[in-house]
Amino acid sequence: MARILPRPGVSSAAALGFRDAPTYKVAAMTPPPQRRSVLGLVFLTVFIDLVGFSIIFPLFPKMLEHYVTLEGADSLIGQLHTWLMDLVGGRDNADFAVVTLFGGLLGSVYSLLQFLFAPFWGHLSDRSGRRGTLLLTLAGTALSYVIWFFAGNFALLVAARLVGGIMAGNIAIASAVVSDTTSGADRAKGMGILGMAIGLGFVVGPAIGGAASLYDLTASWPGGAALGVNPFSLAAAVAFALALFNWVWAVTHFPETLPEERRGKTESERTLRPFKALESIDFPGVKRTTLLSLFYLTAFSAMEFTLTFLAAERFHYEPQDMAKMFVFIGLTIAFVQGGVVRRLAPKLGEKRVAISGLAILVPGFLLVGLSHDTTVLYAGLACMAVGSALAMPCLSSLISRYAPGNVQGLVLGSFRSVGALARAVGPLLGGALYWLYGSAAPYLVGAVLILWPLVLALGLPPVPDHEPAAEAA
Repeated sequence: MARILPRPGVSSAAALGFRDAPTYKVAAMTPPPQRRSVLGLVFLTVFIDLVGFSIIFPLFPKMLEHYVTLEGADSLIGQLHTWLMDLVGGRDNADFAVVTLFGGLLGSVYSLLQFLFAPFWGHLSDRSGRRGTLLLTLAGTALSYVIWFFAGNFALLVAARLVGGIMAGNIAIASAVVSDTTSGADRAKGMGILGMAIGLGFVVGPAIGGAASLYDLTASWPGGAALGVNPFSLAAAVAFALALFNWVWAVTHFPETLPEERRGKTESERTLRPFKALESIDFPGVKRTTLLSLFYLTAFSAMEFTLTFLAAERFHYEPQDMAKMFVFIGLTIAFVQGGVVRRLAPKLGEKRVAISGLAILVPGFLLVGLSHDTTVLYAGLACMAVGSALAMPCLSSLISRYAPGNVQGLVLGSFRSVGALARAVGPLLGGALYWLYGSAAPYLVGAVLILWPLVLALGLPPVPDHEPAAEAA
């Protein structure tokens, strides 16, 4: 492999691939650490991180009840609860709908902050190295769980989510690490391993959170309430222990995958505007891949958010039925990303596999939206899981291969942040469609909406055989 270096006198901004960049020469590159061992570390790091992040999901019903009872109807959480109750308008399963909307709002706050800060962490990793930046974000994540542990009021719980969202750069940095240690068709395999860790983390985390919710620390430590210890502190303690272990593991095992001579030397302004960051890196395929991912993830997250509503309304699913449904989705995604993508991508290419995944999503949306029995529902969920599992790692691999090595962190950080924006907007869009036009609306609209990223994917440029040079911008 080769590293792109500017000629003497070339500005550092040009070295990052900004417009009007001059021609570059090629120099020898320091070989990266062993790919297999690094991918194993990436898998473990992301898996533990996602387990800690998703532990909170099954706690939302009790959280809402606890803080409303504790702080009263006139408090911030009390007013939020009243507004949500008015919003659902006395529909069936109103309490469940309010809880889901409550969780969606907390999730949207987290995703919006991730949207803003992921490019910053990616850019910082390009300048300062992957390992140090990863350790910083992991430490910040652990801090958010400490705040949650002592969240004796709703404001501290929100503060914990704010800190967590700001520090949520781990997946973007892990994606850049995969890019550093893989090349060509092998990159999709690495992104598949990353996706498998995410899928399994989302399965295991809620299970641990549900188990932790059975024990209230304040029952055995009444004095802890004065410090802010609450009924959910055990789950926070488990999440903190996982985050601390993750940080220690990264300190002792995670290598630096970006050699110092490959790090960006730009002094350009760091921006919290992900779209501005992408505008400055105008390599063929980068913007188109990002745009189609925005539409695809908006439609998919709208489905994710409203799925529990649909299952409760049409099939009268209880929490245990919901858990089984999401375990089915998570395991399917993990299996496809960990096994199928690794074999298909080198043979067919990331572009064709991504297009296949997007095409499979269309019948998935339709089957779920029109389902009135469990068999049809699960057939649709299988299409959704398989389609997503095929598309997402290949899109991550494509955008990485379209960009030169010295801006991988910035490009992948911006790409992940746009995905976070979609996960903030999607639930709002899905919820509005569901409550205004009925349970089928988010899925029928999603089936139509997904056709646009499918068309965009057909027009993606060929994947370059070698790392692109900056003059391609």
